[in-house]
Amino acid sequence: MRIALITGAAGGLGLASARRLAEDGLTVAVADLHAEAAERAAAALPGQGHIGLGCNVADEDSVRAAFDTVQEKLGSVAVLACFAGILSAQPAPGRLPTVDITLQEWDTVLRVNALGTFLCVREMLRRCGGQAIEHGRIVTVASLAGQMGGMQSGAAYSASKGAVLALAKVVAREAAALGITVNTVAPGPIDTPMLQQTVPEAQRGQKYLGTAAVPLGRIGTPEEIAAAVSYLVSPGAGFVTGATIDVNGGMLMR
Repeated sequence: MRIALITGAAGGLGLASARRLAEDGLTVAVADLHAEAAERAAAALPGQGHIGLGCNVADEDSVRAAFDTVQEKLGSVAVLACFAGILSAQPAPGRLPTVDITLQEWDTVLRVNALGTFLCVREMLRRCGGQAIEHGRIVTVASLAGQMGGMQSGAAYSASKGAVLALAKVVAREAAALGITVNTVAPGPIDTPMLQQTVPEAQRGQKYLGTAAVPLGRIGTPEEIAAAVSYLVSPGAGFVTGATIDVNGGMLMR
């Protein structure tokens, strides 16, 4: 039985991916900043044996403790998916211009999105102890904003996701000897509460302001991200590493 640890999995894209991997037969550890929400999400997954636990991905000790909990209750992590992330630390919706970004805003977003991913990835590699993991998989989560610039998100978010893209490529080279593939999913506009945070208060009746720029003419669904994750962690994706899977409705074609 392969064990998957998914961060930020109490809701949104992480929860959809947790559900899909549970359907695929993996045992899932749902990690989230809010432990009770993680436990509820885990209890609702299909199948048996899943657990929920609290984890602050921006805190080294918390990440280490999360891996300890999974090891004790389920066994070694074979699949890591890093969904924990924030768009902004500010309570008001809409995009922050670069000139208005405070050091606190920059640091908070980078700590959760970039540092948080790094800490989780590093911990998984450390746990290997130099031993290969059968069908070992790491999936990081970037964004179209990290590839094309801010668009409807700010500089801090875009920079953090650009860092995730670069980190995944470096780690893909280093983890190859351990039999671990490392890939990134880069969502475009997906129907989540985070997407709605990009809409200014005056236009809160809309889910997204840039649908006209999407060639497929709609925003995506969390299940479409989960399908990409399902493929990347499958045994059939064993020769795919260092790749970025774009799930953006055609907004970036390459």
